[in-house]
Amino acid sequence: MCGIVGYVGPRPALDVLVPGLEGLEYRGYDSAGVALIGSDGLAVTKTAGRMADLVSALESQPVQGSIGIGHTRWATHGAPTTGNAHPHRDCDGSVAVIHNGIVENWAALRQQLLATGHEFSSETDTEVIAHLIEERAGLSLADAVREVMKLAEGALAIAVVRTDEPDRIVAARRGSPLVIGRGQGENFLASDIPAFLKHTKNAIAVDDDRVVEMTADSVAITDLDGNPTPIAEREIEWDLEAAEKGGYSTFMLKEIYEQPTAITDTLRGRIDGTGRIEFSELDLDTKIVRMIDKVFVVACGTSYHAAMMAKYAIERWTRLPVEIDIASEFRYRDPVLDDRSLVIGISQSGETIDTLAAIRYAQAQGATVVGLSNVVDSALARDADAVIYTRSGPEIGVAATKTFTTQLVMLQLFGLYLAQQRGALDPGTVGNLVAAIQELPQTVERALKLEDQIREMTTEWSETRDFFFLGRAGDFPVAMEGALKLKEIAYVRAEGYPAGEMKHGPISLIEKGVVVIGVATDSHVRAKTLSNMEEMKARGGTIVMVVEEGDEDDVASVADHIIAVPDSPDLLCIVNAVVPLQFLAYHVATARSLDVDKPRNLAKTVTVE
Repeated sequence: MCGIVGYVGPRPALDVLVPGLEGLEYRGYDSAGVALIGSDGLAVTKTAGRMADLVSALESQPVQGSIGIGHTRWATHGAPTTGNAHPHRDCDGSVAVIHNGIVENWAALRQQLLATGHEFSSETDTEVIAHLIEERAGLSLADAVREVMKLAEGALAIAVVRTDEPDRIVAARRGSPLVIGRGQGENFLASDIPAFLKHTKNAIAVDDDRVVEMTADSVAITDLDGNPTPIAEREIEWDLEAAEKGGYSTFMLKEIYEQPTAITDTLRGRIDGTGRIEFSELDLDTKIVRMIDKVFVVACGTSYHAAMMAKYAIERWTRLPVEIDIASEFRYRDPVLDDRSLVIGISQSGETIDTLAAIRYAQAQGATVVGLSNVVDSALARDADAVIYTRSGPEIGVAATKTFTTQLVMLQLFGLYLAQQRGALDPGTVGNLVAAIQELPQTVERALKLEDQIREMTTEWSETRDFFFLGRAGDFPVAMEGALKLKEIAYVRAEGYPAGEMKHGPISLIEKGVVVIGVATDSHVRAKTLSNMEEMKARGGTIVMVVEEGDEDDVASVADHIIAVPDSPDLLCIVNAVVPLQFLAYHVATARSLDVDKPRNLAKTVTVE
């Protein structure tokens, strides 16, 4: 979950490293540091805190060099202190290492190194890499890194500099993201493209178990045995402006308002002139689609709520049984899989380590895996048997917004694709639902106009500590996502429940001052949800109802506040219902003067178990 960046070229390295790290600060931010090789050797500066603290340290003690590596950390091993910040050095200070991931066998490696006389200055797993490279001083840096990669277990994206090879950076990747930027007489590396995008649009995604040797004029990639591997360079289609706030006060607000465009981009090219669904990139044999007898959907966090919706959509439209799993638990429950099983793995970044482990487990059992990701050439995209991209564009805010709504839309479209291919729905029904999906950019645009109403509604809740989000059927995943958003960015207790489950225990927590948000857009369970909300009102809860336009009178007797979203067919309507709950979380958080783009203890991409 950390951010890494590196530069080799003619310009002062700090001019690249510092802005690059600022562009990656959303990935982790409890400490930061840089290492530069210059005329005076290897200089390392690092601090606990955010990038501003590192910038202050560099201003008070300037360092120079045209080769360097930098890091923003999200703590896993060791507290978020300056001593535990990256880069980490070996005993004599000739090696500096930055790392994103976890060295799972670090404790055993550390004991071996201590036994041979190495001294450690941090509590981190990463420092063992520096000392292991130190032990291989007789090898070239690239060969030393190859050997260390064979020894180290777990997820690693590392970048290393060493004083005896002052013209290069050596990097390696397994499990955690790493991308190279190709320039003219200079080269870059990072854990994500925005770190170098203003310098070059030419990028190389690094595969697992590859070692990169990078100088100002060359990039060489090998496997762990030193054999050269092909380099696939591509041009980035979006520019840095897409990763900036664009006039909005926060990235999160900007990305909420980008949702109509993101959904349009998600749908583009997926529906032909006759209304038939086509996935040109899917490359999945039709025979496999027709032989599937069970579907599993695995994901984490917000993506798991998209998985919940996928279960309703796929079961309703294809009549295939669907199981959903939190990805980190999937392989440990020993699920029953075979070659007739379809596993859908969902990860916005395509680098979520729990989801990658789940889909690899599924493949080992013979299942077919389809990945759903926003990032081209991500690990999920490469590992899955087939992949579908949401095309949301870069999302900088840690709390997912547009990537969630595009996941919902893409999973709905994929559910209809399965129904289309298997003949589970008649073509007319599929066509009507596809036409309604194509209207979602417009209905979401209308839902965005609710912001002022919701901002005014939430002014009285800046001190409220208890919220409940309730829904049934397709509305339940929306309620869960609404609760998660509020927890993530406002730091209040927000619980999501199936509305009918409240009377089996949680209703004891409802009293005056508790806000209860009921999502009731799914028509075939609306009456039941309304009955459950009456129970909440009777116990003193402040009731907010999210309904479709035209249903306001049905809920007027129970609701203290009504949020009316544009109507769409059942299941599709939940995309519209997500938007006001994003605004609700946003305005409760901003009323509490919180940083919604960088919520505490969270990082954008979870690359450790």
